[in-house]
Amino acid sequence: MRVGLHAIWILILISSGCIAEPAEESRYRFASPDRDGIGKFYMGRQISHVMGHQGAAWLERGTRDAEERTDLLIANLPLKADFVVADIGAGTGYFSFPVAARVQNGRVLAVDIQPEMLDLISSRIATSGRLNVEPVLGSMRSPNLALNSIDLAFIVDAYHEFSHPFEMGQGLYDALKPGGQLVLIEYRGEDAAVPIKRLHKMTIKQAGKEMRALGFSGPSVVDVLPQQHFLIFTKSGE
Repeated sequence: MRVGLHAIWILILISSGCIAEPAEESRYRFASPDRDGIGKFYMGRQISHVMGHQGAAWLERGTRDAEERTDLLIANLPLKADFVVADIGAGTGYFSFPVAARVQNGRVLAVDIQPEMLDLISSRIATSGRLNVEPVLGSMRSPNLALNSIDLAFIVDAYHEFSHPFEMGQGLYDALKPGGQLVLIEYRGEDAAVPIKRLHKMTIKQAGKEMRALGFSGPSVVDVLPQQHFLIFTKSGE
């Protein structure tokens, strides 16, 4: 059977995540992209471009702790020593390893969709001896985590880049145990003084709308960070 060039092009765009599959058309809207966006909109928000593994050095910059108070972020995660925790969009493992030190009887699943980032994490495991960090290769639509397998998931400055936020969020909701929590860290979209591009920030209102659409309750707001929202969403205790 001969397939037209137009149909082939549509299949290529779908497989690359540039356009939605037919079942997703009612969930996402497409329009001309802004400079920092991909032209795909979810619940009124344009999804931003992804920062690739080429930006790993920025994640590890020496000024990050002072600028973002990452020490306070880690200290305020609601953890117990035996928790199984998922670091979603783990990148270089900047947060995975200090969080693993807090869950010494548990595990941190460092999830990323870029194999290059997971290679960096694997190297850090080998050099640090921190064996309760496990790299996990996710996809654009799924964190690839087992059902009811984690106590807490956290996403730091990455959710706004997810090309399929509903599908990823649904996967996280399903992976959390009943009563489990999702911690969302995003630069404050309401605050023009935060020196971050608009599409790389989120408001509490927008984050709450998107998470509640998945079935989460919340958010509970932890007001400890100088530039970012610290939002806790909870899965119902089924």
